[in-house]
Amino acid sequence: MHEDSSGLTVRRLRTGDEHRAADLFAMMSAVFEEGEQAARLDPDYVRRLLAREDFLAVAAFEDGQVVGGVTGHVLPMTRSHSSELFIYDLAVRVDRQRRGVGRALVLAIRQLAAAEGIATSFVAADDEDGHALAFYRAIGGDGAPVTVFTWAD
Repeated sequence: MHEDSSGLTVRRLRTGDEHRAADLFAMMSAVFEEGEQAARLDPDYVRRLLAREDFLAVAAFEDGQVVGGVTGHVLPMTRSHSSELFIYDLAVRVDRQRRGVGRALVLAIRQLAAAEGIATSFVAADDEDGHALAFYRAIGGDGAPVTVFTWAD
């Protein structure tokens, strides 16, 4: 757990933090404008997710309330005896954006990965999302020319 001088507390969520995780996932759905239904996950599913060592959920709190969060998945590589961290979702409540919360979250999840010997982290961002692209560049990310294909059945 890490608390800075502004009162922001950032920590990894684990088994036992299901209610905090539910708050985090609901906040993310709201920020992403996915609708209320997207935020409703079965509590057993959330518990199993938090128990996975290859899943990271980090939340930022102010006055005990979730104000931001980041999730990531550890991916074992096949070309070396190593893993990389795929940062999947990053969201900060609209009223707390541009205050260093996102930066603190990315730093925290990368530090967790580094503590496990994971040197490389990556994140996908839509080319149309200028705010995300500018944010990731501002915190030291290097853009890579890649196209991601998806299949949804």
